[in-house]
Amino acid sequence: MLSRTPILTDQRKLIKACIAGDRISQAALYDLYARKMLGTCMWYAKNKEEAEEILQDGFLRVFRYLPGFNFKSSLENWMRKIMINAALHKYRSKARLNIVQRFDWTQEYFGVDGTVLNHLEARDLLKIVQKLSPGYRMVFNLYVFEGLKHREIAKILGIAEGTSKSNLSDARLILQKLLANHNGRLKLKIDR
Repeated sequence: MLSRTPILTDQRKLIKACIAGDRISQAALYDLYARKMLGTCMWYAKNKEEAEEILQDGFLRVFRYLPGFNFKSSLENWMRKIMINAALHKYRSKARLNIVQRFDWTQEYFGVDGTVLNHLEARDLLKIVQKLSPGYRMVFNLYVFEGLKHREIAKILGIAEGTSKSNLSDARLILQKLLANHNGRLKLKIDR
């Protein structure tokens, strides 16, 4: 059986080198996680270019806050939260939104009358979610992907809890229509 200790030790060495300002180690950390983190950023962005901007800002934050990483969670999850916060910061800085952190693609969130999700590729579903307005997309992502409650979303976005609920409901209806247009009968289930 393989031991995880060498991997953890190597990761610790890489992080220590990044903290020390070693550019080669920083580039290695970026190369290890950039693709996954870009995937996270895509859910919060309207297009790939905006996702890449969020990714760059997120990695600047990763390197700034890396000395505070305590290995109590996985580095990947820690970085993902930073990327989501970078996306939230980008939306807040654009304008005050009246609307929108992890998601497993399961039918728990998308109850389907047929087998639409089985025929949709992740990139197609991503494109459909990206059609939501930025505010609806943020609430939807935080609720569905990150599992946050409406009161938490309201606090993060500086909106009323009722606004969060309303935006999720509206996003759900829009997504149902978009998905129905994509493949016949479909109902989106986002109830907890």
